[in-house]
Amino acid sequence: MTEIKFTKMHGAGNDYIYVYTPQYPINDPATISRVLSKQHFGIGSDGLILIGKSDIADFSMRIFNNDGSEAMMCGNGVRCCGKFVRDHQLTQKSNVTFETLSGIKTIQLHDDENGIVHSATVDMGTPLEYKPLTIDQHSGTFVSMGNPHFVQFVENVMEVDLTANGSVLEGHSAFPNQCNIEYAQVVSDNNIRMRVWERGSGITLACGTGACATAVAAFLTGRCDRESNVQMDGGTLHIRWDKNDNHIYMTGPAETVFEGVVKINQ
Repeated sequence: MTEIKFTKMHGAGNDYIYVYTPQYPINDPATISRVLSKQHFGIGSDGLILIGKSDIADFSMRIFNNDGSEAMMCGNGVRCCGKFVRDHQLTQKSNVTFETLSGIKTIQLHDDENGIVHSATVDMGTPLEYKPLTIDQHSGTFVSMGNPHFVQFVENVMEVDLTANGSVLEGHSAFPNQCNIEYAQVVSDNNIRMRVWERGSGITLACGTGACATAVAAFLTGRCDRESNVQMDGGTLHIRWDKNDNHIYMTGPAETVFEGVVKINQ
């Protein structure tokens, strides 16, 4: 048995288990994520995030969903990674870079009056692809933020059977690598209510890349301006699609829930 120190963190309710691997190596992160993420039987989370060293950025980030699959990027997760490295005195920077499977992401950390990180702004880069898409009776916008999203606008997002629709669309043949599924409703000027079925995790309280994809789809379909607030079950993210550099900037909370030590087999 190996003892691993972990930190439980969340961004708008999107919760992960964070481990700094230079101090606590994990040999089989896919299996460990499945075990530790289980509600009632483990720590409970949307997955496992490993923070490590990088030759091309300040740090690296790897994300494993609670089903063991590796994700390319998580906007809520990378904000928490920024808070993690500052809280654990691994850096004193206010702008930190992370190497991810979706490229290098830059995080601007925001401190409270006591110098503690409470939120962050992430440069999510440019949307890689966006287009109208209809799958069977489902019409929406496909947006790639380095990972795939299918955004559908509806009259009442709370009436959508997210489990039934999300589970079917996630693995549809139109998405050979599976897809994140978002349902959204514009509730007022530039304010969007969104719910998400995450690829590999199912229903989650929030999804950072999903919020970005939803804001992109809202602008492309004339529903919102380039800046919007995306309210999810776990909280609200502010999304800005800059017209000058075409980058998406996402701002939202980063919070520590608790820290602990867990014993794992490896």
